[in-house]
Amino acid sequence: MEPQDKILVFLAEFDYQVRQINGMYTKLEAKISIIEKQTVAVETVESAGYWMHNLYCAFEDLFKMVAGFWENSLSTNGEFHVRLLKRMLLQIEGVRPALLSEEGYRYLNELRGFRHVFRHAYSFGLDDERVSVLLRKILNQKSTVIKDLNNFRGIIADYIE
Repeated sequence: MEPQDKILVFLAEFDYQVRQINGMYTKLEAKISIIEKQTVAVETVESAGYWMHNLYCAFEDLFKMVAGFWENSLSTNGEFHVRLLKRMLLQIEGVRPALLSEEGYRYLNELRGFRHVFRHAYSFGLDDERVSVLLRKILNQKSTVIKDLNNFRGIIADYIE
């Protein structure tokens, strides 16, 4: 397969994952309207937490795809999740542009932290107010991260022209 063809395959996979991410944002937009209307049922908070967890997992799948394709390596030793996210902040000269801006990185790092809490919340549950605040923040900062993804995609698409 020619290098340009490999990039076309990468872009198709990248676009698919971005559509998955956007679908999760849509689900979270529906949750915020419920959370802001009334006293929140535990199930609603748990459902919002579930979709925020899944949103970060979808971003991380995208990060693994980028690192695997462009750098051909993924270290799975200690602090994998933190290191993978930090790597997306880096422009690797002669290899690939940065995927995330500083602002996008900070936002996703907070979401990564929530994902960790969510995975271990079985013993104490989720705090309604904290979930609500983070959910609003996630939705308010959506455009920043989507812009980062679109910028990255545009630069990569220029590689094949």
